[in-house]
Amino acid sequence: MSSVNVPTLKLSTTGDAMPIVGTGLWKVPENACAESVYQAIKAGYRMFDSSSDYANEHESGKGLKRAIDEGLVKREDVFIVTKLWNTFKKAENVEPECRRQLANWQTDYFDLYLIHFPIALQYVDPATRYPPEWFADGKSGIVTERSPLHLTWPAMESLVDKKLVRNLGVCSFPGALLMDLMTYARIPPSVHQVEMHPYNVQEDQLQLCKAFDIKMMAFCSFGPASWVELDVPTVKQVDPLFTHPIITKLASKHSRTPGQILLRWATQRGFIVIPKSVKPERMAENLNSTDFDLEKEDIEEISGLDRRFRFGDPKAFDPKLSIFA
Repeated sequence: MSSVNVPTLKLSTTGDAMPIVGTGLWKVPENACAESVYQAIKAGYRMFDSSSDYANEHESGKGLKRAIDEGLVKREDVFIVTKLWNTFKKAENVEPECRRQLANWQTDYFDLYLIHFPIALQYVDPATRYPPEWFADGKSGIVTERSPLHLTWPAMESLVDKKLVRNLGVCSFPGALLMDLMTYARIPPSVHQVEMHPYNVQEDQLQLCKAFDIKMMAFCSFGPASWVELDVPTVKQVDPLFTHPIITKLASKHSRTPGQILLRWATQRGFIVIPKSVKPERMAENLNSTDFDLEKEDIEEISGLDRRFRFGDPKAFDPKLSIFA
């Protein structure tokens, strides 16, 4: 078992230590997920980012249980992040969905529970379809639901009160909505997860969250590479980051891979990263991305690629859901 020592950040509400490098489970095939989680733990990973929408939480739980049963880790050694999907935003649906996810993960609590998107969609009974995805009928026709955040958030807080969840957070919240949440949250969010890469640097969100002592977590750290297999048209509008001249130049300068340069640029700016891989060599490469430092000029050069360009906008599914407009 690896002895990689990954730095941590202390979360504001509990003081819990969250590793700054974990692994994401989005797009990990269900039939490979149990083995992937198990191998990641063997490689030294101690943080996993999940969601019911990824359709692999049951298998993720199998991988975690195997590692615990074999004595590789204890439950308290692993930091599990998952999310409340858009169709479960009504207050009465929050706890049942969280308990469903806990059962799938075979654990008594989550270390961090996030609101997946600032969008409320029509409830879909899990007996009908699970995960429910974006569409009420499973195919088309996104339907929004009157489930305001000021009612959803107290239901999230009750999960902490019942010790089902230790920390709360949000994903992809515009700054104004995050500021509004902070005016009434009894238990404020500890983490804000956003799409962040050199084409979408998120400096404004970073400074806002620093003001509220909210830690920032990045998804899509490798930019377009995260979306190629999904055939997202916007991928072709920017150059791949792994072969970008600035990234490859810095990789050569520091004797690192382009992926490690991208991850270290993020973590040195204060972001938590969750690169996904099922390949052992890439797992090791991603995990070993914090034992060197970029120079200030390096960070500024990469940040200079910013175009406020994002791939993960829900408007790809329905124009009226352009939450970043």
